[in-house]
Amino acid sequence: MATQLSQAKSSNQLVITWEALPKDFQLEDEPVENTGQPILAGALRESLEISGFIQPQILIAANFGLCATVNGQLIIKAPDWVYVSSVKEILNNRKSYTPILEGEIPSIVMEFLSDKDGGEYSVKRTYPPGKWFFYEQILQIPIYVILEPDSGLLEYYQLENGRYELKQPDENGHHWVDAMGLFLGTWQGTKEGRTGYWLRWWNQAGNLLPWAVEQIEQERQRAQQERQRAQQERQQKELLIAYLQSQGIDPSNLPPFQ
Repeated sequence: MATQLSQAKSSNQLVITWEALPKDFQLEDEPVENTGQPILAGALRESLEISGFIQPQILIAANFGLCATVNGQLIIKAPDWVYVSSVKEILNNRKSYTPILEGEIPSIVMEFLSDKDGGEYSVKRTYPPGKWFFYEQILQIPIYVILEPDSGLLEYYQLENGRYELKQPDENGHHWVDAMGLFLGTWQGTKEGRTGYWLRWWNQAGNLLPWAVEQIEQERQRAQQERQRAQQERQQKELLIAYLQSQGIDPSNLPPFQ
């Protein structure tokens, strides 16, 4: 019989504490369910980093353990992507994260659906509790995003009065993430050999934050445009010189333009 989280209290009460893991504690390795998940997670971070949205105190991680102790039981859940706006200590090799003890509650967590077991929607209160229950009732994370990568279906939940409420996107199909100062939405295309739907960021002006390959292509196009502009200027100058010479005017003797 499963251990009840509320065994020491009434069914509606939870005793939540934020305790450091023992130094010799071994986190279980939770395998990634498919090769697409790390690519989706990495793409989210990449555009933030390129555009200067990542600061040292920010924690961004994928398939990473979030910890809490509930009624004496350690709970660890590993979302596919998590963003914490400020941690107390900057660590290079952080293995897990306990909110309150180590910094702020995560601003947003994401899950990428890979099967039909519905674990991302689980409100199970028994030990270990389901992901939905853990994010909503224990950590009380403000934003919970669930993406179905194959269809591009994006579910954006916001915590209101202690419950997640499904939110509709704006006229552009985007959601405003206030804690990050960015819009979040889906985008269809190809990256790293994967063609399909992706989660992307847009800034307040509505401009898409680029990936590295896109930024390189943008710079290549700008350089090409500059070369074309310079070539057009040379051609115009040559045509002007030819015209002046045809009129018997030596361009080198013209007074400087005032």
